[in-house]
Amino acid sequence: MLRVGLTGGIGSGKSTVSARLAEHGAVVIDYDLLAREVVEPGMPALRLIRERFGDDVLDAEGALDRPALGAVVFADEQARRDLEGITHPAIRDLAASREAGAPQDAVVVHDHPLLVEMGMAQTCQVVVVVDVPEDVQVSRLVSDRGMSEDDARARLAAQSSREDRVAAADVVLDNRGTPEQLEHAVDALWADLTTR
Repeated sequence: MLRVGLTGGIGSGKSTVSARLAEHGAVVIDYDLLAREVVEPGMPALRLIRERFGDDVLDAEGALDRPALGAVVFADEQARRDLEGITHPAIRDLAASREAGAPQDAVVVHDHPLLVEMGMAQTCQVVVVVDVPEDVQVSRLVSDRGMSEDDARARLAAQSSREDRVAAADVVLDNRGTPEQLEHAVDALWADLTTR
């Protein structure tokens, strides 16, 4: 099994790279999806979030109201750390379970926006960083996701710096070019990964 860490700042194109690797046959463990699973109604993490942040972060059905929680944690460093203290262990456990279910000869890609922040880069045999300049990230978040520029910059500020991510990388995929250029770069990456 080859464990690959895939990361990139929000709006970098990491999800596009992840999808292309999955097309090639990688077992992708998507931490954004895991983060949603661990806070579904009935899960222990959701109960802990409610205890810490109150009913205002739940919707009328008792599910997590992500925008309400986001408004709290992206404006308050301690609140964000408290949330991470609840969700990160649950996400790690679920990821370990998914990896354990992968075939022994698999390329397992840990698609993780916080790979560096959570100290997981050193657990991977290869770390791939999808990289673009911050102004490109902000532009994509505003145009593609409808965020305000202030919200986009707050999200960027909550993640590791671009420099920290690149410093942790074994491979940097520059995504300032066309979608076709990125696809070719991912295809070359896959060829490299499968010959290790």
